[in-house]
Amino acid sequence: MKFSLVLLFTAVAVAEFPAKRVDTISVTGSPPGFAYGVTGGGDATPVYPTDVKHLIELLGSDDPQVVIIDKTYDFIGTEGTTKGNICKVFGSFEDGCQSTIDTGKGCDGQKSEPYEWDTAGVTGIRVHSDKTIIGVGNKGVLLGKGLRIVDASNIIVQNIMITNLNPKLVWGGDAITLSNTSNIWIDHTQYTGRVHYVFGQEANSHVAISNSFINGATNFSTSCDGQQYWGLELVGADDQITFANNYVYRTSGRSPALSGKTLFHAVNSVWENNNGHAIEGTDDGQGLFEGCVFKNVSQIVRDFVGQLFSSPSATANKACSGDLQRDCVTNIQTDSGTPFKKADTKFLSNFAGLTIATASAASEAEASVPTNAGNTLNNA
Repeated sequence: MKFSLVLLFTAVAVAEFPAKRVDTISVTGSPPGFAYGVTGGGDATPVYPTDVKHLIELLGSDDPQVVIIDKTYDFIGTEGTTKGNICKVFGSFEDGCQSTIDTGKGCDGQKSEPYEWDTAGVTGIRVHSDKTIIGVGNKGVLLGKGLRIVDASNIIVQNIMITNLNPKLVWGGDAITLSNTSNIWIDHTQYTGRVHYVFGQEANSHVAISNSFINGATNFSTSCDGQQYWGLELVGADDQITFANNYVYRTSGRSPALSGKTLFHAVNSVWENNNGHAIEGTDDGQGLFEGCVFKNVSQIVRDFVGQLFSSPSATANKACSGDLQRDCVTNIQTDSGTPFKKADTKFLSNFAGLTIATASAASEAEASVPTNAGNTLNNA
């Protein structure tokens, strides 16, 4: 009888005191570079959403929230389907090609056919200010819907995977969208196929993407070769983005598309196995690449209008010492087309007043980043 009472007490204690569960999960590390000081939901009591509806409510509330993602939240079918036309611009699904949703402009002479797609995937979950989203181990998955951070600030997203957003279709959905934001830290995220990060027309200041796996391997792409074309679409005006310790794998273009006077600081990130090009851009994009690795990238830069500094040599790297208060760190390039030697320096003055990410040797990034990037945190 005494043994039975002990078991009963233990069961009741677990049921009545769930705080022990939530206290074990917290943010790992601290925001690098431009996102220094981001606090997200701060010390708000962590909450485990019960279902997709509850998750949407928490992220859309005006209160600070720490939201724990410890399972797969499946959005596919939750908002029904949309019927419309798609344009077979790139080829057939059978050949591994994506089609484009006809947004009302027609298919410009290309083959059109009716199609039905999942509605939830097209638009991400709206995330309001002062939120922390943390995935538990490799269990935190958003299936069929991404995140939309617009007109918001002070947000942390860490250790989650986003997947299956109408993968056959261009305009079928994006993993994470930002527009008119500030103080955003996205860390240890992962997504397979489709567009990973889209920065909209309005400025996004003090943003960092770190330790994330941009996995472009996909069954359907515009290049029809198993590599996603859109990795990083950066079209905002005067964006400030630190891109640190990320792994960009099997993307065939726009990784990044660097436009709109965006100030992009890529540090200790690795680009690998790209059959197309990595960097493109217009409208005075500004990119500093240091301590980075380009490995088996067919063309590192294509059709770029703007300014780039690629840490081409020890002598050139001293040009960073005035504005960055240290020399820049040289990149590594292997089996990657034309040497990436850009030394534009005028834009380096735009780093004034910003927290600048530290940079280690590119060889260290080459050894560690591909293994550690993505939703790899063991925080359970």
